[in-house]
Amino acid sequence: MAKKKLEAIKNLTTKEMNQKILDSQKSLFESKIKLSTGQLENTASIWKIRKEIARLKTFLTQKSASK
Repeated sequence: MAKKKLEAIKNLTTKEMNQKILDSQKSLFESKIKLSTGQLENTASIWKIRKEIARLKTFLTQKSASK
C-alpha cells in the first residue's frame, strides 16, 4: 500500500503537487482549529497531515532539482 502511494505522488506534476500541498495545509489548519475547540476526535490526523505535507515537499524539491 505504501509503495502505491509513493508511486502516485512521484507521478504527479509540479502543479498537482503544489495543489495537494495547499489542500493539505488547509486541512491541517482546520484540524488544529478543531483540536483547540475540542471537536477533533482523531488527534493522530494532525501528525499524518504534517507528514504528508513533508513528503510532498520532498518530492517537489527532488523533481525541481532533477531538472
